[in-house]
Amino acid sequence: MTRGLFDLTGQVALVTGASRGLGQHFGRALAKAGADLVVTSRNPEALAPFVAEIEALGRRAVPLQLDVREQDSIMQMAAAAESACGQIHILVNNAGCNVRKPALDVTWDDWNLVLETNLRGSFFVAQQLAQSMIAHRYGRIINIGSVTSVFGYAGLAPYGASRGGVRQLTMSLADDWGKHGITVNCLAPGWFRTEQNKVLYDNQEWLDYLIDRIPLKRPGQAHDLDGAIVFLASESSRYITGQTLLVDGGISTGATRATVQPPAARP
Repeated sequence: MTRGLFDLTGQVALVTGASRGLGQHFGRALAKAGADLVVTSRNPEALAPFVAEIEALGRRAVPLQLDVREQDSIMQMAAAAESACGQIHILVNNAGCNVRKPALDVTWDDWNLVLETNLRGSFFVAQQLAQSMIAHRYGRIINIGSVTSVFGYAGLAPYGASRGGVRQLTMSLADDWGKHGITVNCLAPGWFRTEQNKVLYDNQEWLDYLIDRIPLKRPGQAHDLDGAIVFLASESSRYITGQTLLVDGGISTGATRATVQPPAARP
């Protein structure tokens, strides 16, 4: 039976960094579209409530341990995922971290933590899972970027470098693996409240400034990403690869449009 354009029934999606936040939301959206899940975290016990939630939707969810900074962990996770579920059709490279500091205060260890997690980890997880995708001549790889994949912000030098790298990585892998039936795209959320940036959202002056710069006049809400993640994972995007899809309320169109003055000192 031919699946509908947005139907993921019979597909298995692997989501890294799925113990909280947008990683869980991506997994939830894919499960509601019909996919079974492999969900990963450095702490697999933290995945238990989410696994129960997905199973209550009638989908399967397999929790696995993964530290994207460790090559052995990536290899063991991939082997366990394929042993448990067979073919992995969809990869959502979501695991990430941030260090928010002025550039002069960034340490060697800060830089390595962010780049090894966000950029190196995304590449080697994709590389490992692509081997099976190539053998099956099918795959959907969705790298999670950010509005910082395209624009620079003070205090985010390592993060912006990593997310900009993810965008470039996406284009390279799309060119490398397209001949094998694999699409590789980057989903780049704008300003969404997460554990990484909640300190900013607690500053009302900063929040007012942000909202004034967004044409749709509000920060993103997690459900605003549902359509994009399902689109990039499904047959509806089968002729789209190497692209960065900004889901940002339009902030990327109007960065100089603000009428509210920026806070005197941003966190």
